Amino acid sequence: IRPERLKPGSRIGLVSPSGPLIQSDDLVRSQQLCCSLGFEPVLFPNAGASHGYLAGQDTLRTQDLTQALSAPDLDGVWCLRGGFGCTRIVDTLDYAALEAHPKVVIGYSDITALLLAIYAQTGLVGFHGPVARQNLTPFSKEHLVQVVTSADRPADLSLPPTADGTLQYPGVRTVLGGVAVGRLIGGNLSLLRTLVGTPYLPSLAGEILFLEDVGEELYAVDRMLSQLRLAGHLDALAGVAIGQFSKMPPAPENDPLDLYQVLYDYFAGSGVPVASGFPIGHQEDQWTVPIGCRARLDASNGSLTLLEPAVLDAL
Repeated sequence: IRPERLKPGSRIGLVSPSGPLIQSDDLVRSQQLCCSLGFEPVLFPNAGASHGYLAGQDTLRTQDLTQALSAPDLDGVWCLRGGFGCTRIVDTLDYAALEAHPKVVIGYSDITALLLAIYAQTGLVGFHGPVARQNLTPFSKEHLVQVVTSADRPADLSLPPTADGTLQYPGVRTVLGGVAVGRLIGGNLSLLRTLVGTPYLPSLAGEILFLEDVGEELYAVDRMLSQLRLAGHLDALAGVAIGQFSKMPPAPENDPLDLYQVLYDYFAGSGVPVASGFPIGHQEDQWTVPIGCRARLDASNGSLTLLEPAVLDAL
């Protein structure tokens, strides 16, 4: 299910289903961002709530999120930040109401749990992209707008340039060459791993798995991939697109293991195309990746291409 595209005047619900806001002007900045994109922000009453490391008690976050997802007069739901908390409430949401009124849902990090749960329960395409409290770079803003507003052609997932026109990153690196076609399923590795064994993790068979994370040590990434492998979720992938594993502590000098080697260890036996270094995840320049959208991964040439628009002109 693809939601209707966002357009000038679209009404966007702003919610905090995970962690509390960090800066006092986050609410103002999120509304200003919506307005700058031509959308009308609708701030939900508990968006600025705080309860320890949560953005309010579970009942309040569930109340806001349920109302936002089911509201027939909202065109989208934009999460204000990640943090932690979505896994506490994904089993309390009214997915049938969302399916009756499908809409664009945007966020990343902890919001991965919400996006994957929505896709598993309804088949609705969700958008792994910037949270609403961010100061978007021109690159991030351009790709967000392309993906959520363009229904006539697939968005162009280009790599971000620097001032001198070269790639900002060391470059997308081929782990295992080849080409794969499938639906994009994934997000934050920690959250995806948390959903193993629940009805909120979609099937990965025949799909392109994309992953990112932040602040995780290499051995922890290894352990999470191991859990996915032992649970059978890596058995029938079409391909793997690795984003940024930001703020990973550096390995000791002369350590034979790095992220590239760990990825090779887990996927070499399957022979599926794998590339790493895409602008997905915790960084300033990031793609908005539509979960459930068909795409083509060329791991040999380091490209990821959407094969269809992620949104429709009208439902």
